[in-house]
Amino acid sequence: MAIYLLYGEETYLLEAKVKKIKKEFGEQILGINYIQIDETNADTLIANLETPAFGFPKKLIIAKNTGFFKKEKKSASKVKQTKTESKTENANISMQEKIANYLETNQKELAETVDLIFVEQEVEKNSLYQVIEKIGEIKEFALLKLPELITNLKKICSAYKVTIDDNSAKYLVECSGTNMQDLINEIRKLIEYKGEGENITKEDIDKICIKQIQAIIFDLTDDLGKKDIKSALEVFHGLILNKEPVQKILVTLYNHFKKLYIIKVAEEYHKDVASAMNLKPNQMFLVTKYKAQSKYFERHELRNILEELVNLDANYKVGLIDLDIGLEAILCRYCSK
Repeated sequence: MAIYLLYGEETYLLEAKVKKIKKEFGEQILGINYIQIDETNADTLIANLETPAFGFPKKLIIAKNTGFFKKEKKSASKVKQTKTESKTENANISMQEKIANYLETNQKELAETVDLIFVEQEVEKNSLYQVIEKIGEIKEFALLKLPELITNLKKICSAYKVTIDDNSAKYLVECSGTNMQDLINEIRKLIEYKGEGENITKEDIDKICIKQIQAIIFDLTDDLGKKDIKSALEVFHGLILNKEPVQKILVTLYNHFKKLYIIKVAEEYHKDVASAMNLKPNQMFLVTKYKAQSKYFERHELRNILEELVNLDANYKVGLIDLDIGLEAILCRYCSK
């Protein structure tokens, strides 16, 4: 039996691995030699392991988001669990232990008849994890860091005889995020737009690609720092026209200014800025950009903006103000100072 546990946030590379395993497995007939398991039918896994693949030498089972590897909740939150939630969690723990024992005890018998793939977003190193670690293969697909993303983007471009330099590739990541599937979607559009033998530039990315809200908030904050209210409002209205939820804009803006404030405090007390910001490993390349942007603002200005955003959220929730108007007022008020 080949057994895999594949998990992580980089879903594109994870799914590519699953597709490769499926291709190597060969012909699959759903319900016969190809079985799909998820949280709704996870309790049938052992039965499916025991049932032969009629007419086929081997069976492929893909168990996705089963709940068997969920991290246990902290005791404080366990008190608030309903009886149903508690029973479900206990059932999952009991089942994962049964499966762990079954796989370990029957590995020789299953070796020639079953390939089993567990696919999860995150995992707890419980008894099932430990058994797979002993008898199978475990691979984490973490979000790629900037150098890896740039390398992959350049490889894709090269395959289509299109070029992109490191700075333009970095700018694309800043605009579109670190998810490889999103980046592939954007780079394909750029390749189609430019054509063979051409070079992708920053201007092409601005013209063709969809910017994530975080990248747009960077632009808006640059305009605020320069006291350019006209451009700041154009960026804000662009988000509204693109049907970005105003509550999401408020939260993203708050989190962005919170990072800038943290930088100011960390620098004042000579602390490591990157650690203080609590960025993910694949976001570390943004530290320089955040630090450069923080120089537009004084510490007390950032604190005031954060307080105004908190007050706006509170007043909106009790019906005292419209979010659109409130955000515009905060932007205008800062630029008029």
